[in-house]
Amino acid sequence: MGKKRVLIVDDHPLFREGVKSLVERSANYQAVGEAGCGAEALALAQELKPDLVTMDVSLPDMSGIEVVRGILDLAPETRILMLSMYPKFDYVAEAFKAGAKGYVVKETTTARLIQGFDALCRGEFFVDGQVSQDLVAKLAQGAARDQALQDEKYGLLTPREQQVLRLVAEGSSTRQIAAAIELSPKTVENHRTNLMKKLDVHSKMELVKYAARLGLIDVESWR
Repeated sequence: MGKKRVLIVDDHPLFREGVKSLVERSANYQAVGEAGCGAEALALAQELKPDLVTMDVSLPDMSGIEVVRGILDLAPETRILMLSMYPKFDYVAEAFKAGAKGYVVKETTTARLIQGFDALCRGEFFVDGQVSQDLVAKLAQGAARDQALQDEKYGLLTPREQQVLRLVAEGSSTRQIAAAIELSPKTVENHRTNLMKKLDVHSKMELVKYAARLGLIDVESWR
């Protein structure tokens, strides 16, 4: 049986190189690609269909949680191991709700990282830290009804409204959004009004909370 193929996603080249070195020294795994942003990760996942992906929580163009969902849409058989600086519960919860199967902090040992790969390849969950396997299973399965409703509402938005939602939630002003996506400020305001109606939210803070629950933004930036 050939080695399992690993895609490494992190915005720091030196860290990617370190993970690649660990993977290449292992007996059962090989690094087949590296990505420094979400868009690159999605393109490589579609092209390579890797067995495993190591995924950072924070990426320059989108959240790692958002990328997890995108990769699983493109390559449903891929197993994703979050490799993050943040061991906080809310990150773990959002990662598993999105479809990740493992969560490891970046300070972990080589042995633990490989143990995580092994567990995911056996179809198991893996967590490096205090979160129990039972709780992880509940996180992966739980809140499904509430999450489904959120995803259903998100699906009602046009691609442009989804883009405006993420930019508003990230703290961009109307003029900044207009410049970024090359629309007039009035058109941006119209998109914002329409998406708030569709999502049944009534303030910017509600928009931020909604976007955070779906993993569209880095929740740490709002702490």
